[in-house]
Amino acid sequence: MSDITKILNTDPKKSCILIVDDEAANVRLLEKILTMTGYSNVICTQDPTQVVPLYQHHDCDLILLDIDMPILDGFGVMAQLNELTNNTPPPILVLTAQHMQSFRQRALDNGARDYVTKPFDASELLSRVRNLLDVQMAHRLTQHQNALLEQKVRERTQIIYDTRLQVVRCLGRAAEYRDEETGLHIIRMSKISALLGKAARLDDEQSDRLLNAAPMHDIGKIGIPDEILLKPGKFTPEEWEIMKTHAQIGADILAGNDSDLMIMAHDIALTHHEKWNGTGYPNGLKGEEIPLVGRICALADVFDALTSTRPYKKAWSVEKSINLIKSESGQHFDPLLVDLFLKNLPAIIEIKEKYGEPE
Repeated sequence: MSDITKILNTDPKKSCILIVDDEAANVRLLEKILTMTGYSNVICTQDPTQVVPLYQHHDCDLILLDIDMPILDGFGVMAQLNELTNNTPPPILVLTAQHMQSFRQRALDNGARDYVTKPFDASELLSRVRNLLDVQMAHRLTQHQNALLEQKVRERTQIIYDTRLQVVRCLGRAAEYRDEETGLHIIRMSKISALLGKAARLDDEQSDRLLNAAPMHDIGKIGIPDEILLKPGKFTPEEWEIMKTHAQIGADILAGNDSDLMIMAHDIALTHHEKWNGTGYPNGLKGEEIPLVGRICALADVFDALTSTRPYKKAWSVEKSINLIKSESGQHFDPLLVDLFLKNLPAIIEIKEKYGEPE
């Protein structure tokens, strides 16, 4: 019987019952009682050491278990079943000649759901079997329903995350349309940022979040007038002050959202122009006052900008760009991140070449 068929089974007579007793006569009697009543899936063993393998193979719904057995008694069998971590042990109905209260109490304390003494009344035994199977089927159905509910929650959560991710990417592209930068710059910069994030010991989830938040670092350029944003020459002091406001504009656009992705995007937009020595903008943050993701994106953004062609400049060589980054270690950039950048330079160059601009 497949897992799903087993879960949706509402007929107790199709349930899997395992009989465990070292006496062959007892096994034959129990098997006859059950099969004559219509139970069609009865498994028997006189070897208590085989209970766990049989249970795992057949995924039994009920175990009829004797206590007094050689090699391994019923308490030992229950102890083995209780050690299983993959599944909750099935209901155990103890069938034993032991009438002492201490045996009954010990069996119930170790996981038995019911306790019947020999000799037993067949009708009473069948009623107890049916009741235990009804409970087991209800338990399986509840587990199945819970699993379905958890799956639906995961699916809905993924849909929400994917939707937010699409919004993030659209916002990043919107900024590209206003600037001379290309979509490939966004890809290179975000992938280099994620690589540096992993090198700086961000976990996989944080690194993936950084990969998807970094493209919005310049979203605030949407609010900069074209005559300034697209100016081919140098800015006047007044124009530069206006240009610098794009960091705060971007943060304002991304503010007010409680998702981890948007919070990180907000922090990056606001702080990727801050400098390690405190001379950056918009807030003059210094050192570790600057969020790690802001420091990472600052380095990734500058490197790609230096090594890329723009209408107002030619691309710098990697060597020249690296020399500038080294000279700015402890000034513009976090010294630790510069060291990690240099250690991971081959992988960074690979990203640059893989997502290079077309000829």
